[in-house]
Amino acid sequence: MLKLKVLLATMALSVAVLPAYAEPTTPITYNAGTTATRFTGLAFDTCTAPTVAQMTAWKASPYKAVGIYFGGVNRSCAQPQLTPAWVTAVTAMGWRLVPIYLGLQAPCGNRTYKMSTTASNREAVRDADDAVAKAKALGLLPGSALYNDMENYDNTNAVCRSAVLHYLSSWTKELHLQRYLSGMYVNQASGAPDLAAAYNSPSYARPDAVWIARWDGNSSLTGWPPVPNTFWAVGQRGKQYMGDHTETYGGVTLNIDNDRFDAPVASVAYNYTVRTTIHSYSGPSTAYPVRSTIAANAGVRVVCQTFGPKIGTSSVWDKLIDGTYVTDYYVRTPSKPGYSAPLPGCAFPFQTTISGLSRRHGPGTAYATYPSTLPAGSLAWITCQQAGSKVGTTSVWDRLSDGSWVTDYYVATASQTTYTAPIRRC
Repeated sequence: MLKLKVLLATMALSVAVLPAYAEPTTPITYNAGTTATRFTGLAFDTCTAPTVAQMTAWKASPYKAVGIYFGGVNRSCAQPQLTPAWVTAVTAMGWRLVPIYLGLQAPCGNRTYKMSTTASNREAVRDADDAVAKAKALGLLPGSALYNDMENYDNTNAVCRSAVLHYLSSWTKELHLQRYLSGMYVNQASGAPDLAAAYNSPSYARPDAVWIARWDGNSSLTGWPPVPNTFWAVGQRGKQYMGDHTETYGGVTLNIDNDRFDAPVASVAYNYTVRTTIHSYSGPSTAYPVRSTIAANAGVRVVCQTFGPKIGTSSVWDKLIDGTYVTDYYVRTPSKPGYSAPLPGCAFPFQTTISGLSRRHGPGTAYATYPSTLPAGSLAWITCQQAGSKVGTTSVWDRLSDGSWVTDYYVATASQTTYTAPIRRC
C-alpha cells in the first residue's frame, strides 16, 4: 500500500508540472540535431522546381528563397528536379526553401480533390503525416515550417468554412507532434480572414506562420485588411504580392509569383570537412562532455551556428546533425572568425501565451524593458535559456534571437518549471 501511495503521489507530481497547453497554442518539441530557420527577404515560387543550372543563374536575382511544391494530392506540376541532391545543391548556394504542400482543398473550393465536411480532422492528420514523410525524404529537417496551400474558397458557406478550419487546426497539431512548424498559404478573401477570426479561439490550433495571396503589388508584411498587425507578428508572415508573370536573370527566364517573407522556412544540414582531428561535445564548449572524435578531413553535417568560448580566433560553435557541437575554428566553413552564410543561427521558436509579454535587457524583472512587447501567439525565437528572477512557477528566462529576454513562464516550451531540451544554456 505504501509503495502504491508513493507511486500515485509521484504520478500526480509529474502531471502537475506539465504545461496544460491546448488550442489555440499547442505544444511543439524539437530534435537535438535540428534548428528552425527564419528567412527575411524576397522570394519567388514557381510550379515546377527549376534545375540546378537555372537556380545558379538566378543567383543574380533579388530573390534569396524559392517556394517548392513538395507534395499533396492536388499538386499539378511534375517535379523531376525535386530530389535530395537538388535540395543539397541549391541550399549550398545559399537559397532558402519554402516547402508548399497542396493537399485536400475546401469542400466549396474549385480543386479536384476535396476534404469532406465531416472528417476533415482525420484527413488533415493523413496529409500532415504524408507531408512530414515527403519533407524528410528530401532532407528537410524537423524544425522546418511546412506550408499547407489552401486555395480560395467560398467562406460565406458556414459548413465549408468549419471544415477548413478544423482541417487546418488538425494539420497544425499533427505537424507539432511530428516536430515541424505549421505554416498556411491562404487567400486574402477566404483563408486569411477565417484564420484571423479564429486566432484566439479555444476551438482551433493556431498555425505558426501565415502566408497570404494578395496580388496588389505591395510587398508589405503589415497593413493587411483581413489580418490585424498583432496577429502572427514576429517572424511569422509571408505575402505573395504578384501573380503569374515571367522574369529573366542570368539569361534564364522563369514564370513566377513574387513573395516577401519574414517567417520560418525549411531547415537542412550543410556539408563541410574538418581541418584536423577534433572532438564533438554535448554543448558549445570544451567544458561539456566529449561525445565523439572526428578525424582530420572527415565530413560533418552542420545544421546551425551559435556562440561559445573562444577557440583560436573564433567564438562560433557549429551544431551537428547528431546534436553535438564542434568549434567552428577547425571546420572549413567559408567565414572566419564570424558566422558563415548560408548557415542559420541556432534557434527554436515557440508561441507566446499572453498579450503584452515584456521583453527585457536581461534575465529578470529588475532589468529594463524594451519599448515593444510581444502579442499573444508571437513566435519567441529562443537561442538559449538561463536562470533569472522567478515568474509564476519558473525561474527560467529565454534569450531571443534579437538579444532581448522574456520569462519562460509565458512561452509554450515543454515546461513551466525548468529548462527545455534541446535548447542550450546561455
